[in-house]
Amino acid sequence: MEKNVQHVGSHLQKTISKEFAWYLTGFVDGEGCFSISFMKREKLLTGIEVRPSFSIGQNSRSLPVLERVKDYFGCGAIRFSRHDQTYKYETRSIGEIRKRIIPHFQKYPLQTSKLNDFATFAWICDEIAAARHLNRHSLVAIIDRAYTMNESGRRKYTKEEILKIIEVR
Repeated sequence: MEKNVQHVGSHLQKTISKEFAWYLTGFVDGEGCFSISFMKREKLLTGIEVRPSFSIGQNSRSLPVLERVKDYFGCGAIRFSRHDQTYKYETRSIGEIRKRIIPHFQKYPLQTSKLNDFATFAWICDEIAAARHLNRHSLVAIIDRAYTMNESGRRKYTKEEILKIIEVR
């Protein structure tokens, strides 16, 4: 009898997890962000560091859902953003992004135009993992693709400023 109880319980847990997984995808469709930023780094051969980030922002009333997201993915951190007075769940680790974040959205696909940003994000993360971002030619392709994402978002550097840094090296 115990075997059946455990089976029913684990089946229920799998159902809840699958329901949350789809909920999470819908939540990210509305509130999440896949982004690639670039920072000047003199010590790097190309002069540019490529930084992927996956984040979700919410006000303090929704902090428990961000904690559940963090638990679900098993990575990342939650921080308070003074800029817009919200909490942000975020992960920047290329290893964790490729191991946990990307597979989730491949299994539970986004339904909005954010799917295009995700596809670009996943491609760039693969390029980083293969160390192609350290090659000037490949880095230009990464920059070109990254600047098609989040067109309404703000960036510290324009695409032209980033490309100029690479040219002078």
